[in-house]
Amino acid sequence: MHDPDPPFRPVRSRDGYLPLEDLGLIGDGATAALVGLDGSIPWMCLPRFDAEPLFCGLLDHARGGRFTLAPEDLVEARQRYEPDTGILTTELRSRTGLVRVTDALVLRSGADLTDDVPADRSELVRSAVVLDGSVRLRADLEPRGGAQVRALFSGLEVRPSRRPDLRLHLRSNRPLTGLHSIHDLRQGDRLDLVLSWGRFHRHHRFDTDTMLQTTADAWRRWMRHFDYGGPEEPLVRRAAITLKLCDDWANGSLVAAPTSSLPAPIGGIRNWDYRYAWIRDAAYAVFALRRIGFRGEADAFLGWVLDAFEYSGRPRIMYGLRGGLVPDEVEDAELEGYQRSAPVRWGNGAADQRQHDVYGEILDCAHQWLRSGGEIQPALWAGLAGLADTAEQAWRQPDQGIWEVRSEGRVFTYSAGLCQVALDRAAQIGERLGLPGRVAEWRASAEELRRLVLEQSWDEKTQTLSAHLDGGGLLDASLLALPLRHVMPADHPRMVATTKAVAERLSAGDGLLYRYLHEESPDGLAGDEGAFVLCSFWLVDNLIGQGRIEEAEELYASLCARSSPLGLLSEQINPSTGEFMGNFPQAFSHIGVIASGVNLARAKAGGRT
Repeated sequence: MHDPDPPFRPVRSRDGYLPLEDLGLIGDGATAALVGLDGSIPWMCLPRFDAEPLFCGLLDHARGGRFTLAPEDLVEARQRYEPDTGILTTELRSRTGLVRVTDALVLRSGADLTDDVPADRSELVRSAVVLDGSVRLRADLEPRGGAQVRALFSGLEVRPSRRPDLRLHLRSNRPLTGLHSIHDLRQGDRLDLVLSWGRFHRHHRFDTDTMLQTTADAWRRWMRHFDYGGPEEPLVRRAAITLKLCDDWANGSLVAAPTSSLPAPIGGIRNWDYRYAWIRDAAYAVFALRRIGFRGEADAFLGWVLDAFEYSGRPRIMYGLRGGLVPDEVEDAELEGYQRSAPVRWGNGAADQRQHDVYGEILDCAHQWLRSGGEIQPALWAGLAGLADTAEQAWRQPDQGIWEVRSEGRVFTYSAGLCQVALDRAAQIGERLGLPGRVAEWRASAEELRRLVLEQSWDEKTQTLSAHLDGGGLLDASLLALPLRHVMPADHPRMVATTKAVAERLSAGDGLLYRYLHEESPDGLAGDEGAFVLCSFWLVDNLIGQGRIEEAEELYASLCARSSPLGLLSEQINPSTGEFMGNFPQAFSHIGVIASGVNLARAKAGGRT
């Protein structure tokens, strides 16, 4: 549970790996790092989210590398964020003293985080101060594969063996003789470390206090735009910052998660690289951020989606952060995987899958772009109109669906529903702007497809909409998203019945939901998985749309209580233990925190959701 002032707790590890709940996220809009409760940084990719990681002890504790700043004889620790910032503090208690480590990926002085421009300084600050007693503090910088080191410019030049493109500079307020050092410190003493890449500082002023203060100031200026007065407000605030930490500020794209290959479940093979931008994630993020005051980020995501589509000339389900192709999926045999869950993968093979919902995602983004004051130029409209024409026929063909199954395709109800969205939004855009195109035909096709989704996917025996358009009664939690995209109202009798069926048959217990049941709906991969967090937030939204506000409030509160002490959520949760699973932190899960909170607040105030 999110706790702004958490108690100290013992540092746990299993086979050298911290639980995901004991990791915090820092970032600067270009990359991100995970900071452990034990004072280590076991994950950081440089210089960008999608680069090869410099530290990936998260995926191999022995060979992956990490940056550790921690006392010897560590007994217990706690972590918390500086309020309304992406700056993280970790207090570590040894047998002889207490030290506080402050970590931040530093932002430029005066940075305006609402601008679509870089704000990073390509610097990591780790600042330790002894609060009580005395500590023997270890500082170990261990890039994956080792590094060559030499003294340079009042610090150390570090050349990682695996990354000849990276030239690192490590500076300190205390003498450094190498990448491994021990510092005996007493109360009030400090050890400041700054790791830089892409720039060298020679003998420039070394002032970590100022670097941290300007970073905090930038975050707090951005958070002045936050506008929310609903339930779980502290967690919604933290969810907004977490989404911003997953945002590529210069390009406007959003990584699904800043990590790769975190398994769901432990010991399984469902290990994927999420450091890319999915069209559907951007679309859902727009809904969430616009409604809590962050119009700039919403517009940046919309613009990025349309730019990526126009530049590529064809719809893709995911893109690289700059709008290019996602790298081919490869396995890294050198790394054992988180808690020995191989394989570790870089790139994502789902990028070339056929997923028909992408037509609706792109056209819905265009519709929102227009409503927010954007313009639709003729060349872009020609491409969008072509998407509507394609969607009119594509829904009849099998695809891999929203969950990117690696089995033979089916005609998924959700995919057909999003093709209906594509036709509906194209018709609305064409009507509003008087643009050329088959507007009347799109409108008629949208209404016909809405009817077909309701009728053909309905299974009379099980009294539910089905995962596939040919009926059959198999369930998929993506059906809960149809009202969110206005394919049908949440209080339609068949949607009410479907909500009941999903809540009962896909239940993982205590409000958690599976995406689907693997024994009924094989997806081409071995093993099961955990409960998918976002699906439970979709259930909250459907309960709200059906007027079941008290049930929705209770479920929402229980889901929010599953966040880590830092207010972070993973992709999935192990229903039997409550442990986090899958890539972390997951943007989708934090989108759910925001969207469902807004819907609850509006419903309780008597407004539309």
